[in-house]
Amino acid sequence: MNVIPAIDLIEGQVVRLLAGRFEAKTVYDKDPVALARDYQASGLGELHIVDLDGARYGRQENGNVIRRIVSASTLDVQIGGGIREVSQLERWFDAGVMRVVIGSLAVIKPELVKEWLQKFGPDKIVLALDVTLDGDGVPYVATHGWTRSAGMTLWQCLDLYAPAGVRHVLCTDISRDGAMTGPNIELYDQLVDQYPQIQLQASGGVRAIGDLKALRATGVPAAISGRALLDGKISIEEIASFLPAE
Repeated sequence: MNVIPAIDLIEGQVVRLLAGRFEAKTVYDKDPVALARDYQASGLGELHIVDLDGARYGRQENGNVIRRIVSASTLDVQIGGGIREVSQLERWFDAGVMRVVIGSLAVIKPELVKEWLQKFGPDKIVLALDVTLDGDGVPYVATHGWTRSAGMTLWQCLDLYAPAGVRHVLCTDISRDGAMTGPNIELYDQLVDQYPQIQLQASGGVRAIGDLKALRATGVPAAISGRALLDGKISIEEIASFLPAE
C-alpha cells in the first residue's frame, strides 16, 4: 500500500482542519517546501496538496507555494482545491503536477468532469468523494467544502463515473478527518470489494501505524496521512515498512 503524505495550505501556511471546519484550524510552524523535501528524503514518492483557500473561495491563492514544492522535489504531486476550469488543469500539468483532484465539481457537473477524463486520461484526474454516513451507515457524498449533501450515495456516484473509465478516487469520511479517531475500515473494505478496478486513496482518521496496517489489510492501494505525520504520531522509521523494496 502506498502512503501519501498530505500538506494542506491556507495563506501559504501548513494547516490541518478538524472535520473540514475552518474555525477548527491548527497551524504548523513548518515551511511547506522544506516539509515536502523531508517527505521525499524519507523515501516517500507522492504528495497530496490541498489549497484550502481555493476550496473555500474558488480562487487558488497558494499557487506560488505549490509551484515551489513541485520544482524543489521529485515527488509525484497531486493538487486539489478551487479547480474549476480546464485551463487550470492545463496550467498545473504544464507546471509538473502529476494529478489534479476534483471534488464538488465532480458531483455538480459530472458531464464536464467526464470530458476532462476523456481529454487528459484517467491517470491524470482524481475524484475526491467526501462522505457522511446516514443513520443506516450509507455513505452520502457532500459538496461545497463538506457543507452540503449532494443527495447521492457514494455508490451512485461511482456507478455514474464507471463508464467514463475513472481510475483514481480519494474517499474521505468527513467525520474522521483530522479527528485522530481511526479510519473507517468498514467503508474502505466495502469500497475495495465493490470496485476493485478503482485505485482508491483512503483518507481521514489515520492516527498511528496500526491504522495504516489495517487499511493495507483491506487491499486499499493507497492511504493519505496528514496530521499523524505532522504530529509525529507516525515516525519515518515506521513508514519505512510501507516503502517499495529497492
